[in-house]
Amino acid sequence: MKKLFEAADRYVQESDWKIIAVLKFCLISLGVMLGMSIKKEYKKPAYLAAGSVFLATYVPLMAKLFRILLSDPD
Repeated sequence: MKKLFEAADRYVQESDWKIIAVLKFCLISLGVMLGMSIKKEYKKPAYLAAGSVFLATYVPLMAKLFRILLSDPD
């Protein structure tokens, strides 16, 4: 598992924002396809889990972005 994380770190370091954006589109497309295949009775729990993960990850990411935008360029 450690090798997998090291490879992921290296991949991100060697990529620019465009590659990361394409990766995100790929993952969101996979999520949409998986979401469409979930049985109706499981959609609400899956939606709640996905929403929780989204909020738990989006807030820190946006906080970092705003911190960078508001920081002094010096």
